[in-house]
Amino acid sequence: MNIGVVFPQTEFGNDPVAVRDYAQMAEGLGFSHILAYDHILGANPARPGGWQGPYTYENPFHEPLIMFSYMAAVTRTIGFVTGILILPQRETAVVAKQAATLDLLSGGRFRLGVGVGWNAVEYEALNQDFHTRGRRIEEQMEVLRLLWTRPLVTYQGRWHNIPDAGLKPLPVQQPIPIWLGGHAEAVLRRVAQMGDGWFPNYRRPAQAQPSLDLLDAFLAAAGRSRAEVGIEARLQYGAGNAAEWQALAESWRAAGATHLTVNTMGVGLTTPAGHLQAIEAFARALLPD
Repeated sequence: MNIGVVFPQTEFGNDPVAVRDYAQMAEGLGFSHILAYDHILGANPARPGGWQGPYTYENPFHEPLIMFSYMAAVTRTIGFVTGILILPQRETAVVAKQAATLDLLSGGRFRLGVGVGWNAVEYEALNQDFHTRGRRIEEQMEVLRLLWTRPLVTYQGRWHNIPDAGLKPLPVQQPIPIWLGGHAEAVLRRVAQMGDGWFPNYRRPAQAQPSLDLLDAFLAAAGRSRAEVGIEARLQYGAGNAAEWQALAESWRAAGATHLTVNTMGVGLTTPAGHLQAIEAFARALLPD
């Protein structure tokens, strides 16, 4: 099982040296990848109609593809994954270009995790339709894979019209793996039909089992098996001690997880040094010597 770290977007700060140190330390400790969340804009809780989302305009988010390009330049082996990029609020061909460039310059170290998101204010501000995001993401995934694997693409869909054009250079991975986040039945069906992997945002495998069973049914209907789809679970720093982390990681492995990402946010760490110490503790507990 590949074990990575969640970059603590909202708690880490903006010092580029600290960001470099985080990436290099994660790689040196033996983690397989760095995962980062995505939000372009945050809403004001005092706006007309109010706001009850988990993040506001005061929560900092580095743009993940740009941040990963910086991290890729100061590392050699560690992978990068968006977990998740809110794809329907972005222009598809631009994402294809950015992802291809990151994949090329990192030597094929990128996975694109995508989802539909939940922030209607963000969609409105980015001039995208919040209500068609589920249908749009399926067309976007198809277009991304075409752009990453063909020198020229001619495509006519509901949201995309590509008149015999293409990307250059193409990415190392053809196509770049596309994983999906979310728990709705429509998401699980999408994973089974189109996805390379799924991010189950459950704390424990027993909580995820009904969704895993449903995913297996959708995979069978699509003529695929679990062996063709990665599963990336998440483990919280506050979820006990080293022995409990080890037990939880093993239970996810037994449930079929191919990847595990450890998260140090939400436990009161207020400095980059605190997060670095936390991922070191995770490494001692979970990674081989």
